[in-house]
Amino acid sequence: MLPLLLASSSVYRRELLARLRLPFVCSSPDIDESHRPQEPAIELVKRLAREKAQALAGTFPDHLIIGSDQVAVLGERIIGKPHTFENARDQLLAASGASVTFLTGLALLNSQTGHCQVDCVPFTVHMRTLNQASIERYLHAEQPYDCAGSFKAEGLGVSLFQRTEDPDATSLIGLPLIRLIDMLLVEGLQVP
Repeated sequence: MLPLLLASSSVYRRELLARLRLPFVCSSPDIDESHRPQEPAIELVKRLAREKAQALAGTFPDHLIIGSDQVAVLGERIIGKPHTFENARDQLLAASGASVTFLTGLALLNSQTGHCQVDCVPFTVHMRTLNQASIERYLHAEQPYDCAGSFKAEGLGVSLFQRTEDPDATSLIGLPLIRLIDMLLVEGLQVP
C-alpha cells in the first residue's frame, strides 16, 4: 500500500481525512491558484486539485497524493475566500435568500504510476434571508475569512442555511470523502 499524502494545509480537510482512520501526512503545495479567463468554475477546481497533487509528486514519488480545491458559485459568479470582514459581509448579503453551489475539485494521484483520477463534487445550499446584523454577528463569532463563500459549515455557518442538497455533506467542507473512497478503491486501497 502506498502511503497517503494530503496536498493541503487546510485543518478542515485534515480533520475530514482523519475520519477514514488511514495513516497520512500533509504537505502544502505551492501553486498559482488564479482563475484563468473564461475558465468555468468546474474546470477551475478540477485543474487546481490536479495541480496541487502534481506539485508534490517529485518530492513524494511513491505516494497516493490527494489534491482538493473548492469555490462557491452564486448564479454565474465564482465567490472564493473573502479574506476580510468587509468581503465576507458582501458575499453573505449577496447570497441572502439565494442558492449557492459549492464545487469541490478532487484529485488522487498515484505518484509512482502517474495515474491521476480527477472529479468535481457539487453541493448546493439554499440560504435563509439574512439581514446585515445577523451576518455581522455570524462573522464576528466565526471569522470564516479562509472559507469559500464565507461559510464555515462545520460551525455556525449551518445556521445560515434553509436547506441543503446533494448526498455527500463532506464535500461542503472541502474534501468529498465518499468520492475519495471510490478513488482509493481504484488504487487498491481498502478503507475499513
